[in-house]
Amino acid sequence: MATPTKQFEFTARDMQGKTHKSTMEAPTSAAVASRLREKGLTPLQVAETGGKGLNTELTIPGMGEKIGLKDIAILSRQLATMISSGLSLLRSLSILAEQTENKALQKVVAEVRGDVETGQSFSKSLGRHPQVFPPIMINMVKAGEVGGFLDTVLVSIAENFENEVKLRGKIKSAMTYPVVVFFIAILATAAMLIFIVPVFADMFEGLGGELPFATQILVYASNIMKIGAVPLIIALIMFGVWWGKNKHKESVRRKYQPAFLKAPVFGPLVQKIAVARFSRNFGSMVRSGVPILQALDIVGQASGNIVIEDATRAVQQSVRKGESLAKPLSQHPVFPPMVVQMIAVGEDTGALDEMLDKIADFYDQEVESTTEQLTSLIEPIMIAVLGGMIGGMVIALYMPIFKVFDLIG
Repeated sequence: MATPTKQFEFTARDMQGKTHKSTMEAPTSAAVASRLREKGLTPLQVAETGGKGLNTELTIPGMGEKIGLKDIAILSRQLATMISSGLSLLRSLSILAEQTENKALQKVVAEVRGDVETGQSFSKSLGRHPQVFPPIMINMVKAGEVGGFLDTVLVSIAENFENEVKLRGKIKSAMTYPVVVFFIAILATAAMLIFIVPVFADMFEGLGGELPFATQILVYASNIMKIGAVPLIIALIMFGVWWGKNKHKESVRRKYQPAFLKAPVFGPLVQKIAVARFSRNFGSMVRSGVPILQALDIVGQASGNIVIEDATRAVQQSVRKGESLAKPLSQHPVFPPMVVQMIAVGEDTGALDEMLDKIADFYDQEVESTTEQLTSLIEPIMIAVLGGMIGGMVIALYMPIFKVFDLIG
């Protein structure tokens, strides 16, 4: 009796690195993979196409599962654990390609595994996906491959990304409440101006008489809001789209990031975040054996702040001339004197990576403390502002009521 065949959809890569997608009939997915290898192709993904019906997975463009830094941190930690336990890199990648919960990352890991299987280095395979794996990870993996301590490097990468995720989480949790209150205030004000104020305005107009000055301002604002609400929403949406596409461009970053550092309340927080990120990334790369010049180039970009990038370029020029790291840093106000002195001590004692880790830990705690202070300061201010706005509008609406009886009489 003939073995029944099924329809499979596969993705494979040839020896030149070109990806091929097609379908094939075979009894099992293993048979498909075997036939592809006979043709000189490396199977990346094989999935049965028939019989799914309503269970077929639908993917809306732009709404698919995203790969975040937390996913990369978990991947690095799992990979380090398996390699340090004696599993080969190829076997570890095969396991991760099957068990990774994020479908988008699962597909990327399968492609990386396919590249490694064809003989490419792990760092080069990661480098084929620059939108997924940060440059700091690619270069640290490369240093670990050359030095023969890939498992140690992966642990360092995982710790680095985990600390970054933790830092971002603290900032988001601290700023969530003020942001929510701010948007509630905006929505409440807009609702009153668009829906409630016109009702009172029509009622007062029917009674005749002159409205108090505060009520006149409120009615005038309501008229503007009714006309400009839709254009304002469209403008905000267009700005949001433009911002999403252009916020990472250097010309745009040079305009708003230096201003953020000089902001009266949030400026110190932005500075501490940038210094913590710079120190943590730089320390991880130095510990992993990445050359100083290469590490500086990467950590400048990874800092997310154009002022830090300019400072690292100055440091690179200094190092190329045989000078120290600390001297050019002292010329940039974004780096506090304590940071410069600790880096100088780290250079003199040969423990630069340890000093950078201590700087990162210190500023992580500073960021946490600053966000808590800002939250405790902003919360009562936002409540007072919200209460003042709504209360002021209610008072302005009810002021003419005191004249109603005079107008009726």
